[in-house]
Amino acid sequence: MLVHWGKLEMRLIFDGHLDLALFALAHNRDQTESVAQINAREVGMTDALERGGATVSLPEMRRAGVAVCQSSISARAKREVQPVTGHRRIDLDYGTQRMAYAWAQGQLAYYRILEGQGEIKLIRTSGELDAHWGAWEQGGDESTPVGVILSMECADPIVEPSQAEAWWEDGLRSVMLAHFGFSHYAAGTGVSGPLTPKGIELLKEFERVGMILDLTHLSDMSFYEALDRFNGPVIASHNNCRALVPGDRQFSDEQIQRLIARGAVIGAALDAWMLVPDWVHGESSTEHVKLTTVVDHIDHVCQLAGNTLHAAIGTDTGATYHMPSDFKTTEDLRKLEPILVDRGYSDADIDNIFHANWRRFFRRWLPESSAC
Repeated sequence: MLVHWGKLEMRLIFDGHLDLALFALAHNRDQTESVAQINAREVGMTDALERGGATVSLPEMRRAGVAVCQSSISARAKREVQPVTGHRRIDLDYGTQRMAYAWAQGQLAYYRILEGQGEIKLIRTSGELDAHWGAWEQGGDESTPVGVILSMECADPIVEPSQAEAWWEDGLRSVMLAHFGFSHYAAGTGVSGPLTPKGIELLKEFERVGMILDLTHLSDMSFYEALDRFNGPVIASHNNCRALVPGDRQFSDEQIQRLIARGAVIGAALDAWMLVPDWVHGESSTEHVKLTTVVDHIDHVCQLAGNTLHAAIGTDTGATYHMPSDFKTTEDLRKLEPILVDRGYSDADIDNIFHANWRRFFRRWLPESSAC
């Protein structure tokens, strides 16, 4: 479905994964500025590969028609990670869960001030999602808020399983148990292992409060155990296909089929190392990585499902150095549409991939009201 947005007619987008607050606090990026303004400020900065290559900000999302996204709260608790350079603001690892909690609460505060200033709308309920989406469908301008559903990338900021309810009251609606390496709750990307006893307890709390479990980043063993132990809603916010790119960061066909059987939505990520084999951060070029490769992963999920009801977008956009070479800002997501058309996807199929699958999922699993 195309809608009139400003002077343009476009298909709206629901992005399953962004890190807006993380980049604001860790990289000192004002997400209310344009990408051009952000990158101009970072000329000459060398503390991170991402400098000068920002691709996303709230103005860019509005221009692209990104009406809603999941955006993360992200921190890890790993005392063993003690860089020789000392702790830097861009580092994700804190010595204790208490420290990770404090950093995560700072990211929550950033979202809250953005909402107070009308830049975003924090979406906590299905009713709020419907009202916000309806406002975008009616048209607007570059001052219209972007909808944000709060997610957590690595559960370490939940200091104890009993604290899950407090985070729910704060507006958190989906959680990944781990990120890279081990968390206090599970084994993540790059390591192998099961859920911890605390992880098993946390899943019980998630079921009780209604939290969505995001299986992205789990090790294979933790993935299957979490699926077996958790009876609530599951997603993979930003995950690609192991059949196309070997490695434990991607899901195998068996894992994808298990997700499909549970009614999950799987968001295709734009990270080059997840799109093509043997791509290495800081070494490989993105010259031959294109948005067509993103569609390869979307198509693979659709072929496994036999329909377009489980594939979506979960960009994880960070910086141009590890994005497809034909993707420079969020607005370039619109290039996915003609690629899908060329692959034989119908308007209804493209609606599903661009927004409808995420919308149906969250309309079903978000509480009807804040009192739920």
